[in-house]
Amino acid sequence: MAVRVDAVDRAIVSLLVEDGRMTAAEITRRVQHVSERAVRYRIERLVRSGVIRIAAVVDPRAVGYPVIGDILVDVASGRVQEVAVQLARLENVSYVAGSVGDSDLSVQVCARDTEELLRLVNEVVGKVEGVTRTRTVLVPWKLKDVYQWDIPADTASRRNTPGRRRMDAQ
Repeated sequence: MAVRVDAVDRAIVSLLVEDGRMTAAEITRRVQHVSERAVRYRIERLVRSGVIRIAAVVDPRAVGYPVIGDILVDVASGRVQEVAVQLARLENVSYVAGSVGDSDLSVQVCARDTEELLRLVNEVVGKVEGVTRTRTVLVPWKLKDVYQWDIPADTASRRNTPGRRRMDAQ
């Protein structure tokens, strides 16, 4: 169920995406027409409702893992969840998600060099029981990452559409 957000919420989230440590006072100064107390309340509501999560994000390149690989993983029938959990436990894995289409799982790994990436794909991911096939794509750069995603502007205009819950109906 979607949580209703307005333009002020979106502005607050956008500023926190820019800098997760930005103070409520700074947000108030930049958003304007909203009190610092209201900003703190809105942040708490956005966190509590699961709209945002404030956390540190590690840049793998900054800590010696400049090679990023996306691995598409095919899994034996009925084993997708089990394999996904095993892969998520691996230290070099930064992302695991189910997928629909050409593969069962999408996995991102961080490596020190291409040799380590190859070893991780062939000797670690490929040997997990239930994995039937892997395909790897080297990711030389990223323009935008998931933690940089903003709430779309049209979200505030959506009202009681099917599958959505209004906050004031609670």
